[in-house]
Amino acid sequence: MTLEQIKKILPTLDNVEFQLEDGKFVPEHFHVTEIGMVTKNFIDCGGTIRKEEKVNFQLWNADDFEHRLKPAKLLHIINLSEEKLGIGDFEIEVEYQDHTIGKYNLEFNGKHFVLKNKLTACLAEDACGISPQKQKVNLSELSGNNQNTCSPNSGCC
Repeated sequence: MTLEQIKKILPTLDNVEFQLEDGKFVPEHFHVTEIGMVTKNFIDCGGTIRKEEKVNFQLWNADDFEHRLKPAKLLHIINLSEEKLGIGDFEIEVEYQDHTIGKYNLEFNGKHFVLKNKLTACLAEDACGISPQKQKVNLSELSGNNQNTCSPNSGCC
């Protein structure tokens, strides 16, 4: 989800709710403690120089159980970050601490925002000597021509 996409969704909501992929919700008294632009310049294991830019939201739980972030307030924080920091329309990455600090992609399921687990990957598999995974196919899908097949109890086998 990009910054422009969340800005269009927020005015349609009564509450801002975040849910993890396992169905557990971020406690409703969370804070968005940071919105920023994160730029990652790196070199992959194949020697290719890469640049990644993301908008970063940091969610935090405090002990103020009466706190509720409303959509208008989050939209105000987003607009302020665009104005003061020059943040553009990039993909959003969310930092949230459950057992440890995790980074998540963000999606919307029509009712609330879903923190989607991120996975690591090799960006230069050809340079690392990693063989591509073989495609798994059911044997029943391989028999495109059924003329040369036997049926049970036909005596052909």
